[in-house]
Amino acid sequence: MISRNAGIFLFFFALFNSAISSFAQVVPAVQSGKYFQEIKTEIRLPEKASSNVIKLFKIGNSVVTVTNNGVYKYTNGRWSGEPFGSHWRTATLDSNGQIWLAAADIIQRETYSIAIKLPNFAQEDTILCLFCESENKLLAGTTNGLLTFDGSWSTVPFAKGKRVNAIAKDFNGDLWLATTNGLLRQVCRKWINMDDLLMARGLKRQYFALQSNSDQKEILFSGLFTVGCIAENGENWLLRGADGLPFGPVTSIHSTKTTMWFGTGHGAISKEKEWHYYNGKRWLPNNKVNDILPIDEHTVWIATPEGISQIREVEMTLEQKAATFEERIRLRHDRHGLVSSSKLVTPGDLSTFKTIPSNNDGLWTGIYLAAECFRYAVTRDPQAKKNANKAFEAMERLETVTGIPGFPARAYISEDETIKKGAEWHPSPDKKWRWSGDTSSDEMVGHFFAYPLFYDLVAEGDLKERAKGLVRRIMNHIVDNNYQLIDLDGKPTRWGVWTPDSLNNAPGWLGQRGVNSLEILSFLKAAFHITGEQKFETARIDLIQKHNYLENIIQQKLYGPFEKNTTDDQLSFLPYYILFRYTPESKKSQLEKSMERSWNIVKADRKPMWNIIASAALKKDCDLQISVEELRHIPMDMISWTMTNSHRWDLPADPLTDRFGKLQSLKPIPAAEGGISKWNNNNYLFDVGSDGDLENDGAYFLLAYWMGRYHRYFID
Repeated sequence: MISRNAGIFLFFFALFNSAISSFAQVVPAVQSGKYFQEIKTEIRLPEKASSNVIKLFKIGNSVVTVTNNGVYKYTNGRWSGEPFGSHWRTATLDSNGQIWLAAADIIQRETYSIAIKLPNFAQEDTILCLFCESENKLLAGTTNGLLTFDGSWSTVPFAKGKRVNAIAKDFNGDLWLATTNGLLRQVCRKWINMDDLLMARGLKRQYFALQSNSDQKEILFSGLFTVGCIAENGENWLLRGADGLPFGPVTSIHSTKTTMWFGTGHGAISKEKEWHYYNGKRWLPNNKVNDILPIDEHTVWIATPEGISQIREVEMTLEQKAATFEERIRLRHDRHGLVSSSKLVTPGDLSTFKTIPSNNDGLWTGIYLAAECFRYAVTRDPQAKKNANKAFEAMERLETVTGIPGFPARAYISEDETIKKGAEWHPSPDKKWRWSGDTSSDEMVGHFFAYPLFYDLVAEGDLKERAKGLVRRIMNHIVDNNYQLIDLDGKPTRWGVWTPDSLNNAPGWLGQRGVNSLEILSFLKAAFHITGEQKFETARIDLIQKHNYLENIIQQKLYGPFEKNTTDDQLSFLPYYILFRYTPESKKSQLEKSMERSWNIVKADRKPMWNIIASAALKKDCDLQISVEELRHIPMDMISWTMTNSHRWDLPADPLTDRFGKLQSLKPIPAAEGGISKWNNNNYLFDVGSDGDLENDGAYFLLAYWMGRYHRYFID
């Protein structure tokens, strides 16, 4: 015969298993598989070379780099060449593979010591471009027309007075000139101005770059606001900002069979199936692009006044990418077990890193702990378990270090560490640590998202009991203090407030009513799951039945005309996940209404975490393919480079600023082209970053990836 207590236990056990199995219901997976990850590296020039690289050529197995002080060849990983001349502005290659260089008023072949000066009638001209028309004839485009040299100088009268920016020869042997007064073409040795005959008036007769594609029998050109193609077969095209062109005018064009590359005065652009924009030090040493050279199908060199960037597509899987992110955390983001930011003493130089505490160490460590829990559940990798145990113990210390049962600190430092300015630090009871208070709801979301996952998926023995005890202490502190976090001074922290008196009655909490109601219901659900103590379930039911917290969460996500708060998205979706994980199917109707509404509002943001959580909660595909695409687009470089996008043509500006008054786009900024998101940042902001003085840990990528794997949404 089964006792009454045993019967109750079996009932709740069955209910729990029912909730978990229902939550884990299968949604069709999407293929992640292998893809090409773009990785930027700096090409180190020889010491004698100027960093101002003006042209790049490929000759046989060598890459030839022309700087303003000479020509240098890169062959099999080695440089050769010596400086000669100075103030070189442009260069070209003749039919014999010889390089001709030009300064403002002279031309010189690489191996010759004699310079050819511009003629007296062109003394006021400045050379802008060179082109070898034949073995014996050199063309020079200048600020005042086109000059030819075949042993003596002559001028082309038709181009007189026109600034010649680029020269090309097409598949028929016709010459083309890109000028600031028309697109000129030589047909049967007779010059015509295409803008007097055929070109659209909107092009304003101004052209900057040319490329002849003989295989495709087409000429590519750039104008003030466009890039375009004139094709022999009539399949012409014109691309503008509305078509995806990020910026211009394009000053150099280089295309391969699969990709078009464009250089501008503010970054580089590639166009395959999609557009990609490269600007800022994440991608380039300087935003002014002097030249671009595709090295092979997956590698390109980009020349700038401050050196060369190599952007290479490396084949990998998301799991391999995750391994790199894991290594980053171990190397530069482990601070007493907490996952912290790395301050770079020299901006951009990872060798000068120093881990520093933040106001949200508990949240970010919770993100990493949850990621490792999912990883261990998927792979059973002992290292994942070890990482999770270490992260949990660090988060546990956030509570024990304060000496206030159930009150976690924001962060802690050892007694001998330098104290972070602007924060209030208190000594721990054993005097070995100092801790910062005023702990926020952000921290508690991180704690109560991670603890139940650690308890279910990783913890064993003593650690399982410690997790239970920790959760019990924190929730007793919150519940016994009228749903508030009480700091060392005996007062509630600024954001640690979930009490009905505030959320339902105080005007100042109107904006937080939905999200904070969601948070506390999630905390109580997690606490009841871990501890089994009826006190927490009774408190949750009381908040629902007497204080309408379930109704509050229906509209937890505020959006236009109300202020949009992307930080609250993280403070909502993580609690959503826990509530859906441990709530029986029969009790989910209100939660589903809230989740459906919230996800429909944020789905345009293209953030993988929200798509994955919504898919798990609603048991349907909530843009999982977009999740895979976005996880691929996240850059490998997690440095907080300043990224500017407010000048772009392809991103229409929102007439409404963000909640801090900053300009933003109507479309999300692509992950590789904007700031580091961490899922809680506004990925519509045009201009972000801090000049490369910090490196992010990247745990936000790990959480989304391993959660997707845990739910079997991604197939590598």
